[in-house]
Amino acid sequence: MTAIVPSRAAVFAAAVLAASACGARADDVSPWVSDQHSAVRLLAGSRSGAVLLGGIAFQLQPGWKTYWRTPGDSGVPPRFDFSKSENVEAVTILWPAPQAFPDGAGGISLGYKGQVVLPLRIVTKHADKPVTLRATVDYAVCDKLCVPVQAAPELSFASVASTQDGALAAALDTVPVPASVGDAGPVTIRDVVRKGDKDVEVDVVAPTGVKVSLFVEGPTPDWALPVPKEIKGTSPDIRRFGFVLDGLPPGAQATGAVLKFTLVGPDKAYEVNVTLE
Repeated sequence: MTAIVPSRAAVFAAAVLAASACGARADDVSPWVSDQHSAVRLLAGSRSGAVLLGGIAFQLQPGWKTYWRTPGDSGVPPRFDFSKSENVEAVTILWPAPQAFPDGAGGISLGYKGQVVLPLRIVTKHADKPVTLRATVDYAVCDKLCVPVQAAPELSFASVASTQDGALAAALDTVPVPASVGDAGPVTIRDVVRKGDKDVEVDVVAPTGVKVSLFVEGPTPDWALPVPKEIKGTSPDIRRFGFVLDGLPPGAQATGAVLKFTLVGPDKAYEVNVTLE
């Protein structure tokens, strides 16, 4: 007898359909908007006051990935448009800490695999009126090749007590928390030093054997700084990372610029703003 093995795409489609069926009666999630390699939907938190918590969930086929707000050495950051929403003043995306993966061309890309929920902080115009969130999402999914995708999920926020509060709270735990250089803690940035015109070194305190990652962004999205690389040979409890001040937009000056560092530890991630001397 010949065994028929389903393709990865078929298994992924079945998983999305099953997830949709399980949540079909819930008013707190939108239907999945799917393509061959990924799916997107919106989540609504409990309705209370003028500021609401929501989320946008990505589900990616095994082997495929999508990108963080800063994609690293290559990649396309996702773009979001909420302008067609009703009774929405502003939407802030809260980005979970990314992971690093080879981009296939010798560089490092930053993003997500599997499933990820980006929390959304939604400010309403009128707290006592209905809210409908409409999102246009342009993003890329990549394996050996990259595929552009556009999705347009929408969802009304109606539940006083949402079934998605737990999932949204878990997603918030993956978002880096604000921190400062020199903060006490098992994982922290101890120092940021500029070496000459182009080189920057960052000392990170972390217990021996604990994996940490460090990413850096400029003050505006058109900065394309390289991913910091760990410098071997430092003391066991200090990890030194270095990067070169390349990828600045025309006319930009590094001196006085505020760089945003994302430090990812085993249990929590931190976001540290540093004015470059």
